[in-house]
Amino acid sequence: MSALLLALWPLFALIVAGHLLRRSDFPGEAFWPGAERLNYFLLFPALLLSSLARAPLDNPALPRLALAVLLALGLGWLGLLALRRLRGWPAARFGALVQGTLRFNTYLGLATVGSLYGQAGLTLAALLLALLVPAVNVLSVWALSAERGISARGLLLPIARNPLILACLGGVLLNLTGLGLPAGTERLLGLLAAASLPLGLLCVGAALRPQELRGEGPTLLGNSLARLLLMPLLAFAVARALALPSLESTLLMLFFALPTAPSAYTLSRQLGGDGHLMAGIITLQTLLAALSLPLLLGGLG
Repeated sequence: MSALLLALWPLFALIVAGHLLRRSDFPGEAFWPGAERLNYFLLFPALLLSSLARAPLDNPALPRLALAVLLALGLGWLGLLALRRLRGWPAARFGALVQGTLRFNTYLGLATVGSLYGQAGLTLAALLLALLVPAVNVLSVWALSAERGISARGLLLPIARNPLILACLGGVLLNLTGLGLPAGTERLLGLLAAASLPLGLLCVGAALRPQELRGEGPTLLGNSLARLLLMPLLAFAVARALALPSLESTLLMLFFALPTAPSAYTLSRQLGGDGHLMAGIITLQTLLAALSLPLLLGGLG
């Protein structure tokens, strides 16, 4: 457990630092939106592209891992649909709760994997993201648009333009064609990727809104328990049922135990979701994950 805490505390320290920097107005309010865009459109895609271009796509466990991802997501989605029918949630609220339960913080996830499992873990995690990112985005957009309806074009176009999904597709294409990363491009992408996770964690902290924790206590706590406890237990059951190897099982559980993504707030605002609830979910889950992740990973160890 001590080795685990040594690996994880710097990650949460960066999140806290990002929050304190924004509160102190350093280096200025205009910095953070630009930093988020730089990371989202350039630095983080470079990390995914370089990881997938070198990924061992002949890993015999990959089909089972893909099935495990889809099963865990599908079961979680069916549970949310049943709750919506029971509780009568409007789309604005349902969309926030879906994102709080199914979306995940990619920066914290890959930073954790890199700290604990090195390049082999990062490569496998990039393959997980290639499946999770498009699936979770489709479900999130659908949930937020459920009441007014949405066309297939309106549902899929944002997915097709997503730089993370495009980077995943590009990395897999380079891998399958055997082109790889020639003529120094691996070094270039490596330099860009090295800046992604620290900057991403700082931006996670800058996006926290503690003032949004008021007024929705039971809902915030229930959604956080669903994300940080029930979803990893579901992933564990699926991994056991499919007899996944140890590393694949651990990474599957880890990605289903991560707090939700800060970008969920932006999507909620764009599609008419409950921004107050979404901001509270993001903040509480990120704070609680500082306790839940070490406990979960320590139990796996």
